[in-house]
Amino acid sequence: MRPYLSILSALAVICLLTLGLQAEDKKEVTLKGKILCAKCELKETTKCQTAVVVKEKGKDVTYYFKDKGSAEEYHESVCGGGRKEGTVVGTVTEKDGKKWVTPSKVEYAKK
Repeated sequence: MRPYLSILSALAVICLLTLGLQAEDKKEVTLKGKILCAKCELKETTKCQTAVVVKEKGKDVTYYFKDKGSAEEYHESVCGGGRKEGTVVGTVTEKDGKKWVTPSKVEYAKK
């Protein structure tokens, strides 16, 4: 019985370590493109939400911001149909065929 408990404990530790490593696999990426409002400019959402459109392999790819939406300080300058070139640093996830970025830094290009 005692050897079985040792093996079971070792397997539990390995599982926990594996889950911890998977959580750390999300690396920050830098996305450069046009930052805009997904409702006002793209007409794709029912509520104001920031997005960045990036050129990848000759195609436009939209990354929706996973944040507080229109309550974010950087949203006001693009809401209402404005587009601004900029850079977004954050972690990217994909859900239901859409790409999402959790931004840690949003910067608009200087004119």
